[in-house]
Amino acid sequence: MFSSRTALRLRDIVEDVDRITTFLGDASLDVFVADEKTLFAVERLLQRITEAAVQIDPDEAASIGPDLPVAKMRALGNRLRHEYREVDRRVIDEIARNELPALRAACVAAMER
Repeated sequence: MFSSRTALRLRDIVEDVDRITTFLGDASLDVFVADEKTLFAVERLLQRITEAAVQIDPDEAASIGPDLPVAKMRALGNRLRHEYREVDRRVIDEIARNELPALRAACVAAMER
């Protein structure tokens, strides 16, 4: 059982991943990178996800498993906040489509324990 703070963060992550999935829909990479409104929304949601992940207690994060890569998420959050001009839109698309589903699944599994 997780603390109420961690449970809230896990729920936030799942909800924000779902929002990203909705925003992306079935848009191609070319459509996504050309659509600044969606791109900026996805970047902001990724910032929220990274912030939620790093606020999870380290012991609780470890018990969620390797699918919660907190160090990697912290680095992504820092890059989105501080080096935003250097962020490759293709990387954002790759993370959103290929990495977030596993993160979401890990969070859902943790909440169901």
